[in-house]
Amino acid sequence: MQWMSENDVRRAAGMSRRRRWLPVAWLVAGALMACGDNGEDKPPPPPPPPPPEQGAPLDLTILHINDHHSHLASGSVSLNVANAAGATVSANVDAAGFARVTTAMTELAVGKQHVLKLHAGDALTGTLYFNRAGAIGEADAAMMNTVCFDAFTLGNHEFDKGDSELRNFIDRLHAGTCKTPVISANVSFGASSALHPSRASGYVNPYTVVERGGQKIGLVGLTIATKTKESSSPDPDTMFEGEVPAAQRAIDALKAEGINKIIVMSHIGYDLDRTIIPQLSGVDAVIGGDSHTLLGPASMEDFNVGTPAGAYAEPLRNRDGETVCIGQAWQYARVVGEMNIRFDADGVVTSCNGTPHVLIGDQFSIGGTPVSAEDNAAMLASAASSGFLRVTQPSEAAAAVLAPFQERVEQYSQQVVSVAADELCNRRVPGARDRSRSSVSCNELGEADARGGDIQQLVAQAYLEVANADYGGADITLQSAGGVRRPLLGPVTAADVIEVIPFGNLLYRLDITGEEVKSMIEDGLHATFREGGSTGPYPYTGGLRFDVNATQERGQRATHLEILDQATGEWKEVSPTATYRLFVLQFNATGGDGYETLANVPAERRSDIGVLDADVFLTYVDRLAERDPETGLPVLRKVNAALYSTKSFVE
Repeated sequence: MQWMSENDVRRAAGMSRRRRWLPVAWLVAGALMACGDNGEDKPPPPPPPPPPEQGAPLDLTILHINDHHSHLASGSVSLNVANAAGATVSANVDAAGFARVTTAMTELAVGKQHVLKLHAGDALTGTLYFNRAGAIGEADAAMMNTVCFDAFTLGNHEFDKGDSELRNFIDRLHAGTCKTPVISANVSFGASSALHPSRASGYVNPYTVVERGGQKIGLVGLTIATKTKESSSPDPDTMFEGEVPAAQRAIDALKAEGINKIIVMSHIGYDLDRTIIPQLSGVDAVIGGDSHTLLGPASMEDFNVGTPAGAYAEPLRNRDGETVCIGQAWQYARVVGEMNIRFDADGVVTSCNGTPHVLIGDQFSIGGTPVSAEDNAAMLASAASSGFLRVTQPSEAAAAVLAPFQERVEQYSQQVVSVAADELCNRRVPGARDRSRSSVSCNELGEADARGGDIQQLVAQAYLEVANADYGGADITLQSAGGVRRPLLGPVTAADVIEVIPFGNLLYRLDITGEEVKSMIEDGLHATFREGGSTGPYPYTGGLRFDVNATQERGQRATHLEILDQATGEWKEVSPTATYRLFVLQFNATGGDGYETLANVPAERRSDIGVLDADVFLTYVDRLAERDPETGLPVLRKVNAALYSTKSFVE
């Protein structure tokens, strides 16, 4: 009996460009059975089925999200759409929410033969659902299981509460029937870690293998190394290898198994993705996360979605000179990416395309009032014409899973505590590098380009004022940019305040010299502007200001440092030998975000204030003198321009 065609034999012999020898154990076994004694009463056994055919073309669809950060409920967004008269207007519509992600994942798979559902990390931390709606990560795990992802790669924020809580989260993720594989090729859990393989075998693997159309596809996970170690809270002996060698080792292992379709799920950021792709051999696609990067057509800005940093499903080149498709799905369950990849018979990518689907509802409103049926129909048509705004109804089943968690959150968060009169823009770093985090309005205003984020600066100022009123005083405060997660505009609830600074850090007071002040700022700038740096460590300070030149070497980026004399209101040059009182998060005080200078401050010059960062911010809000005439609530505004820590910025 002939089981293999001539072409099959040639493929198995490794004649295609990227193929290795296929296993032949089945062929040997079949031959033995054909020659052996089957007995008079037994018919010959049927031949075993052939192995999965790797040498055939494959059309693959990847549906993916990243960085949902406990954003499980939907919310209103403002879009620029055309009304029935043909005029472009700003209208609000319900959008995002994990129940919409569940629906989109289901609907976008319809009619497609080979589909993968992937999550590229940072499921945790960012809203009250993370730690106020049950056990840490409980709500996130429950909602992720309504999708049933084929793989989930660890992001840096999965380590925010340490390895033991991460293990608990994985247990919750695996409590149902999905058992989503959790992957990261460059994490090495320490001997004392709850996730060390000796006590948590199989919890986190470097890669996983799935099959579609009888063909194996390798999925490799990556976790951003330096940022996770410095800016999160993994156990002390849990380490992270460099991204490139770890990824290549996993890819090589998959290729040794005869797998020639390999996707890297990288939680390392868009810029670093683009950097490592040319260094890797054998990679076919990169599904990214970490940088919260919006990818898509330039028209996204016209619709007020945001400013895309690049094209979605852009074809780049790996070390072999072959096409690699790159995609990322923005943030906060707002987008489901759909990447369509065509592989030839040798497993080489011949084309890739796709759409970043921005998930919205179907009822527009203006000023809180639903628009007319005629206008709504026109606005829906306008949205549809974009090619990326996707009307998506929340999954009823997923909404039912979310309901008990939502009730707990609502009970906690319903109190409105203030009003933000103007948008407090969220920008980690001044200049053009970080514009995709800011709204279109903030980008057009241009102030954030010059001095950075309004909300980051406001938090630093809040620490300063409350420290001086309640906690023995401070000369300066420090808030790293990445610890402030969202802008504010309009009514502000207790939940909003916590979402601004959601990491639950206690505040410390350190007595540091002027020389250490300078070194502290240089630490933050170095962690930001070094090769492979990230925007999170950029320093925002209260009571301290300085000029920044990002083009200079470490130690020379910050100049003209000035301290505010709070008694006189005058700015004075920082004295290297003077001692200043620093009010700072425990995270940074112990070296987080690369603030090595603070980690080295001796115990006799540090004290644990024991107050939560969000409580300090709420206290600041409560004490604001300006009140809204309608509600009587405190009014939040940008701080005076002279108080911004970045006086000038050279990109």
